[in-house]
Amino acid sequence: MVRPGHTWNRPSSEEDDEEAEDPVDAMILRTGCMAQHRELQECMAARQDWRHCQPQVRAFGECMARQQ
Repeated sequence: MVRPGHTWNRPSSEEDDEEAEDPVDAMILRTGCMAQHRELQECMAARQDWRHCQPQVRAFGECMARQQ
């Protein structure tokens, strides 16, 4: 049992998760479509609606289609 004032710190599982590579990002990186993916993510973050990001959606989709 941990006493109050215990000062030993272990990284939380959230910190471990942040440092681990995301398998989806790793897959996209291998396709060569990371730039299009980032542009789409940035648009989605800014606009909060994928319908406003159709050029980025199309560019990412076309890049991924070329890789398959």
